[in-house]
Amino acid sequence: MKALSIAVAAFSTFNTTRPRLFTFPNPSTSSSLILPAFKLKRFSIFSVQQSPPALGFYAGVTTMGEGSAFPPLSVQVKDHIDLTPKEEQIFNRLLQVVEHYNMGTQLRVAGGWVRDKLLGKECYDIDIALDNMYGREFCEKVNEYLSASGEETQGVGVIQCNPDQSKHLETARMRLFDVWIDFVNLRAEDYSENSRIPTMKFGTAKQDADRRDLTINSLFYNINTRSVEDLTERGIADLKSGKIVTPLPPKQTFLDDPLRVLRAIRFGARFGFILDEELKKAAADEDVRVAIADKISRERIGHEIDLMMSGDQPVKAMTYIADLKLFSAVFSLPSDFEPSIPDGCDRLCVTCLGSAWELLCLIGRSSFSDDQRRLCLYAALFLPFRETIYRDNKAKKIPVVNYIFRNSLKLKASDAETVISLHTVTKKFVTLIPLLVSKEDIQVLEVDWKRDTIEVPIASKLRILTGLLLREIKEFWRVTLLLSMQLHPVDIVSSTSFSNENFELDKSSGLFKTVENAVRTLGLEEVWEMKPLVNGKEIMNILQIKSGGPVVREWQQKLLEWQLAHPSGSAEECLDWMKQAQSKRARTE
Repeated sequence: MKALSIAVAAFSTFNTTRPRLFTFPNPSTSSSLILPAFKLKRFSIFSVQQSPPALGFYAGVTTMGEGSAFPPLSVQVKDHIDLTPKEEQIFNRLLQVVEHYNMGTQLRVAGGWVRDKLLGKECYDIDIALDNMYGREFCEKVNEYLSASGEETQGVGVIQCNPDQSKHLETARMRLFDVWIDFVNLRAEDYSENSRIPTMKFGTAKQDADRRDLTINSLFYNINTRSVEDLTERGIADLKSGKIVTPLPPKQTFLDDPLRVLRAIRFGARFGFILDEELKKAAADEDVRVAIADKISRERIGHEIDLMMSGDQPVKAMTYIADLKLFSAVFSLPSDFEPSIPDGCDRLCVTCLGSAWELLCLIGRSSFSDDQRRLCLYAALFLPFRETIYRDNKAKKIPVVNYIFRNSLKLKASDAETVISLHTVTKKFVTLIPLLVSKEDIQVLEVDWKRDTIEVPIASKLRILTGLLLREIKEFWRVTLLLSMQLHPVDIVSSTSFSNENFELDKSSGLFKTVENAVRTLGLEEVWEMKPLVNGKEIMNILQIKSGGPVVREWQQKLLEWQLAHPSGSAEECLDWMKQAQSKRARTE
C-alpha cells in the first residue's frame, strides 16, 4: 500500500478562507475526489493512503485535541431583556390571571427565548415554567379569567408525554394575542441506568435549571420580578464567553440523556461557541457513544442531524461530530457492506461537505431552494459512500446511503432516493463537463452510461445526452453540477486550462457557471417539462400493432432523443423521421 503524506491545513470552519484543492485518484474507478485543504492559522499533517479495495483513499485529520483550543470568544450579551409590545401584552395578561385568583404562581420564561433575547435576537418560542401547578390547570385559569372579563376563550392543546420526542412530561399550549405559548411545570428528573426516560416530579427553579442540557439554555426570565435568573450561576458568563457547558458534570448528563450530546454540538455550531474541554472529553467517551446507540431513538438522532444540516453552520456541526469520534454512532452502517470503508472516512466525508458548502456559499445559497441546499449537503457528506452497498434479506444490492437515511436517521424515504439519484447522476454528469466547456469542435462523443443514441451530428448528440441527464434529475440538476465539482475525471483540469495544484474555489465556481451557461445556451434549463410530440397511440399506428410494450417504449425513447436533437421540430417532422427510420430498420432486418 502506497502512502502519501502532505502538509495541509487541518480541516475546520474557524478562520477559513477559500480552500486549496488536492486530487486523489481512486484506483478502482476513472474518477477522482477533490479534497480541500483550508487555510487556517494552525496547520497539521494528515496522511492519505491509496487503498483499492475501499474508496481508494482515506484521510485522517486532527482538528481538535491537546493544545488546540481556540482563542476565547467575546460575545455581546445585553444586561437586561427588552420586551416587545406583544410580549408586554402577553406577560401582563398572565400576571393579571395570577393576581385575580390569588394563585401565588411565579411565572418564568425558560430556555431559548431568554438566551436569544440576551443575544439581541428576536424569538417567538415562549415557554412558561410554573412553580406550583401543571400547565393544563393554568391554561384553564386563563380561560376562566377571559370568560369572566367578557373576552373570547382560547382552545387549549395538551401535548402528552412523549420521551421519543424529548417530551418527558405533559405540556399545555394556548394562543394569547395571536402567539402560541407553552406552559409546563418546573421539574426535577431521575434517570434509570438503561433508559433516557426520566422519572419526573415537581421541582424547584434551581432543580429545573440544573437538569437542562446547557448552561446557556438554563436561564429564566421571571415575569413577576421582570428579571433574568441565572440559577446555575454561570449561564450568563458562558453566554458572554461563548462556551458550551453542561450545568452538571457532563458525562453523567450525557449518560442520563445522550441526546444532549447532539444538542450541545448543534448549539455550539449554531452560535459559533466553543465546546468546553470536559464536555468534549465526556462526549468522546466510549460509554457515551454506546449510550447514543442504545438509548436514543433513531428518529431523534435524525431530527437533530437534520436541524444541523439545515442550519447556517452544517460543516462546523459535522466537524464536531467527527472530532468527537461520534460519526459511526450517529451514521451507523449495516453489519455487512462492501467494499470495506477505510479508517478516517469520517474526515473525508466532512471534507467533502466543507468543500461543497464553500462552493454553495460562493455561488449563492439563495439560488437553491431549502430542500435543494439540504439534500446537496447530505449528498456531499455521503459522497465517499456513493459506491458502497449492502444486501437486503433478498440478497438485493442496496446503496448504503439508503440505510443511513432510512435506518440510522429515520428520515424520509424520498430524501434517500434523491441523494442516491444525485450520486448516480453526478457520476454521469462529470463525463459531459469537458464536452460542455470545450471551445473546440468535438470529434468523438461517447459516454459509458449511454452508448446508443439515434444518429445525429455530434453537437446534437451532446444536447441529447445533456437533456436526458437533466430529465433524470429535473430541478436538482444544478445540485448535481455542484457535486460534480468534487468528483470528476482528471482530464477536466487540463481541458479547462486549470493547474491541479491551483484549482481553487473561485475556479470551481467559474467552471460551475461555465457549465450552467452552456446548459442554458442549449435551451435545456427546464427540459424535464418538455411534452412528447408523438403519443403512444400514434406510434402503434405507424408500427401497425394493437398494444404497447417494449417496442413502443423503445420508440418513445428514440422520439424523445429526436426532440432533444431538434428543439424546433414539429410533430409532423417527428412522425416523418420515425417512418423513415422504421422503414430503414425493416429493410436491414
